[in-house]
Amino acid sequence: MTRNRSSAGDPARTLALLWRTPEGAPRRGPRRGLDLAEVVTTAVTLADEHGVEAVTMRRLADRAGVGTMSLYTYVSDRDQLLDLMLDTVYAAMPRRDVAARPWRERAGSVAEENRELFRAHPWAAEISTLRPPLGPGQMAKYEHELAAFDGCGLDDVAVDDCLTLLLSFVRASARDAHDARERQRHEPSTDEQWWAAAGPLLAGVLDERRFPRAVRIGTAAGIAHGSAHDPDHAYAFGLQRLLDGLAALVEPAPRL
Repeated sequence: MTRNRSSAGDPARTLALLWRTPEGAPRRGPRRGLDLAEVVTTAVTLADEHGVEAVTMRRLADRAGVGTMSLYTYVSDRDQLLDLMLDTVYAAMPRRDVAARPWRERAGSVAEENRELFRAHPWAAEISTLRPPLGPGQMAKYEHELAAFDGCGLDDVAVDDCLTLLLSFVRASARDAHDARERQRHEPSTDEQWWAAAGPLLAGVLDERRFPRAVRIGTAAGIAHGSAHDPDHAYAFGLQRLLDGLAALVEPAPRL
């Protein structure tokens, strides 16, 4: 089971923290020099800089300039902290007003908003949200995104299915894009340089008669994209094909 997942902590305490109810009030402990929002913002910055695995209670305490034990007067554990981090970046997401636009543009805008979120906070795509954080940021995000399918003639379950498919695609694409950026940042060679070195070696062992499609199509794609995989092209191509597929539900063919 993945370690980084939302809604993994105590539901009552987590919801109280997310919604800032009296039950989520500070617990007794060492003197507090920060408020909860400052703790969460510091955790988000730490994750932005070093990834979600860097967000430990001890490292967060060091960054915030407080004792580790004092953090537990804000949150009970790291699970609750992850929920607060996600809900915070969800609340801050840009939400474009495209209500008057056709459904396809609205859905495309939702995809772009989430792509921007994951580019700014790559760690957010690494946290499993099969059980989403049920805070005000998540709810505002969900409410806004569901509106992309207003007036499409779909029942409520179908609307949720369409949105889930769209967001799953964006999340997967965001992970690939982040991996590509990290490789470029840490490896000295470009994709073109890597292929220039690996291509002749592969040609020496590859039987073109056995793998004719792989050779022909792989070569064509490599020339077109400058690498075996171009995340930006894959996202643009995949988003349009996904919307084409959803159109079969939203815009069914007329009966003859």
